[in-house]
Amino acid sequence: MTNSTSSPLRGVRLCFYGAGSMAEAILRGLVEPKLAEPGSISVMNRQNAERLRELSSRYGVVPADTDDKKSAALTSADVVVLGMKPKDAAGAIRALKPLLRPDQLVVSLIAGLSISTIHQLLGREQPVVRTMPNTSSTIGLGATGISFSEGVSAERRELALTMFGAIGMTAVVEEPLIEAVNGVSGSGPAYVYYLMEAMIDAGVRLGLTPEAAKALTVQTVRGAAEMVLVTDEDPEQLRRKVTSPNGTTEAAIQTLERFEFRDAMNQAIVRCAERAREMGDAIREEAAKL
Repeated sequence: MTNSTSSPLRGVRLCFYGAGSMAEAILRGLVEPKLAEPGSISVMNRQNAERLRELSSRYGVVPADTDDKKSAALTSADVVVLGMKPKDAAGAIRALKPLLRPDQLVVSLIAGLSISTIHQLLGREQPVVRTMPNTSSTIGLGATGISFSEGVSAERRELALTMFGAIGMTAVVEEPLIEAVNGVSGSGPAYVYYLMEAMIDAGVRLGLTPEAAKALTVQTVRGAAEMVLVTDEDPEQLRRKVTSPNGTTEAAIQTLERFEFRDAMNQAIVRCAERAREMGDAIREEAAKL
């Protein structure tokens, strides 16, 4: 990880439009290891001034809680991070058009929002970084897919990679694959939580206390993920090692296969990616009306 003294974000002015959990995860990842200076980071949202004061108190960032402060934060920023809800994106980005300079870097956290739609809303080919982080970013263990518009220089690519490297790992992909990232890792934590819910429920049905079932499940999932990282073996190889012929694990796996568990997961991930594209289409249609 980049150390604080050599961080490309030192001295860079950032403005976060949106103050939700993902914005806070990035703020924490930048401020706590001193990769960026809190006084150079502004945070704004539509109307929740209390949330801005909370982030200011917690991280030392600057709340842009009036129209004048918002305008000043946007016009002076080197990087503008878009973190508003997808349904609000088209109108909000169009409103930014007269405030942004053509050389400012725009970083999008918005699911489904394509680089071309951002260019359409701004009326020019602004340098854009499109990202798809996930909620594990809030504890520094995120997985973020990143795509760049043609106008993003090598220096600014490094800046963006530093931002998201501060909250986990990054994978640079071609933009059409961002929806695949959304399906695999963007929504991925929810699939794992859903599996954990089922494991805990089954443990309770078999007589474990809810507390014991949860503790065993959490440690099992944590340990399995760590095994893949530590051994660098494929999950399939590790699964086969613990699946003895005619044993208990094989009986469980055969049951999952009978219920077409793998096919269900594949379909779920594909549907997630499709839904991201649908959301993007809706934003593009809204943009065409503005």
